Amino acid sequence: MEETLPRLEELLFPSVADVAVLSVDVNDEAINIGARSTAAAASCPDCGSRSSRIHSSYLRFPADVLSAGRRVILCLRVRRFFCPDDSCGRRTFAEQMSGLTRRHSRWTERLRSTLAAVGLALAGRAGARMARVFGVSVSRSAVLRLLDALPDPETPAPRVVGVDEYAMRKGRVYGTVLVDVETRRPVDLLPDREASTLAKWLAKRPGIEVVCRDRAPFFAEGATAGAPQAVQVADRWHLWHNLGEAAERCVADHRACLRGTAPEPPRPVEEPDGPTDSSGSPWPTGHRFADRTRANHAAVHALLAAGHSRRAIQRQLGMTYRTVKLLADATAPEDLFRGQWQGRPSVLDEYKPYLDDRWNQGCTNAWKAWEEIVPLGYKGSYQRVRAYFRAKRLSTDPVTAPPPSPRTVAGWILRHPDTLTEAEQLRLKAVLVHCPELDALTGHVRSFAEILTERQGQRLPEWLDAVRNDNLLGLHTLAAGIDRDRDAVIAGLTLPWNSGVVEGHVNRIKMLKRQMFGRAGFLLLRKRVLLYR
Repeated sequence: MEETLPRLEELLFPSVADVAVLSVDVNDEAINIGARSTAAAASCPDCGSRSSRIHSSYLRFPADVLSAGRRVILCLRVRRFFCPDDSCGRRTFAEQMSGLTRRHSRWTERLRSTLAAVGLALAGRAGARMARVFGVSVSRSAVLRLLDALPDPETPAPRVVGVDEYAMRKGRVYGTVLVDVETRRPVDLLPDREASTLAKWLAKRPGIEVVCRDRAPFFAEGATAGAPQAVQVADRWHLWHNLGEAAERCVADHRACLRGTAPEPPRPVEEPDGPTDSSGSPWPTGHRFADRTRANHAAVHALLAAGHSRRAIQRQLGMTYRTVKLLADATAPEDLFRGQWQGRPSVLDEYKPYLDDRWNQGCTNAWKAWEEIVPLGYKGSYQRVRAYFRAKRLSTDPVTAPPPSPRTVAGWILRHPDTLTEAEQLRLKAVLVHCPELDALTGHVRSFAEILTERQGQRLPEWLDAVRNDNLLGLHTLAAGIDRDRDAVIAGLTLPWNSGVVEGHVNRIKMLKRQMFGRAGFLLLRKRVLLYR
């Protein structure tokens, strides 16, 4: 049985009904197609009355998409009809082919949808450049108008909604993104992050049962006011991140214990240029860097003693928050000079505590020590170990590894014990032996990790009580914040919902903003986010 070949109209205009192809002329540069409508009547665009009385006809040449790399020149024979309704203000009207043309448009519907898709992916300037590849000369403004004409997608009212902020101008202007956590699709963008705006949006959707959010107070207030029936769920990643910041503050408060695990390294054999002061610092009084650092250190600590916060000190002294934090955490200004003369970190630094222990045990053979640390993961050369032992042998002062930084120790505490190398486990053990407070901190962190990973939110009150019984001010601050949002935190540590999908869309919003060079307004950004495919 022979297969029936498709008609020419079905090949050239598969989505258009009532069209007849009159002629097709193909050359090396273009495809010329002549066509007309076969409908017996057309509807008036004003009154909707159907008419079959033809007034006249004319030719129309709308641009179409490329075909096989050739331009398509479409020649349409369009009829003009009389309007049968005498009360209608329009006496005649031109017919439109559904799915092919529209009034006052120079493009076919499929070219219009193609340009809109390009603009949705690339926005104005880049979209106009890409359109030239299709053989269409279009301005960036025309691409943006096509985007603006696209209707918003119809999304069902979400049952589980995720809420987070995004930055239009970081540090200045913020908005709110709402995502259907079950379908992982963005639902809406709000122009600000005010609690009242979020409350109004939630109040219009009474079917919301769960609100996933971080612990920002404006989101908590907006969710409570707009969706009192919904369960609020604090995101687990933000809880762990807050615990990490609190743990690092606790370790910084006990930095003296870190110095106790390894004495301060002596001055190198090569003396620095210029004299040193009486304290042995390579940056003596009269040195520009040293004097400025000492003055800033004194000013920051004086303001801290007067009761000013670090943010207030940052604004008052015109420093960055990181600089204020470094000065505030340093007990003495000489602590800030250490990195200026210690040199670059070495691959041996991680294994120096082990080498110190072996040296104290009487092992002075560098080759034997090197053979012992290679199975522990050391990938450096034997010469580094030999030079380290030689410095120990020739120096009158003890040569030991520098103490680990608070951030390094906090990282050891926050990581799962099984992921630590043997050298890291030894160094962490030495720190915890010298500092009972950090030992208690490690216990609290690992207990919270079990609650979080196994979703045992019912154990949270017990954990909070245990934290308050220890002298760890950083954790006390975290516990007080959790207590203010206890129900949402317990729900976050119990229910399977989280804000991970929301964070992914926030990251995508950042990409779209950078793609538009930060010049896109809220309406265009909202359109591109909601029509995401």
